[in-house]
Amino acid sequence: MEAIRQIAVFCVGRAVMFGALAIGLVMLSFSFDPAWAFRAGAIMTLFMAAVLLFKAQTAKHKQPSRTEVWIYLDDRIKPKNDHAVSYFGKILSEVYGRFAQVSLMVACGMFVVSQTFFAIGFSFY
Repeated sequence: MEAIRQIAVFCVGRAVMFGALAIGLVMLSFSFDPAWAFRAGAIMTLFMAAVLLFKAQTAKHKQPSRTEVWIYLDDRIKPKNDHAVSYFGKILSEVYGRFAQVSLMVACGMFVVSQTFFAIGFSFY
């Protein structure tokens, strides 16, 4: 079952990485004002954390064959009985929850940086 967790971390991590790339590009477009760049990044990262939390809540009830992790699993590792299917959902839920937790901490950090920039008056217009 550790192979399932590794593949789930790979798949979810890749999706979060592409989301972070998009957030970084939006922040780069606000680079003329760092306070607003960090605020935009924080809001989008907070939205990404909310989506990941939703996925974590619904992962337990999702059919394993309808997930990306299922595609990468070998046939001998794929869960076949009901207990293995529920364990598969639990693993996916934990992985989504962990990435949501990290995204929430990053969003809070960006909000702190944004508020610090606003407090010291670091604005270009």
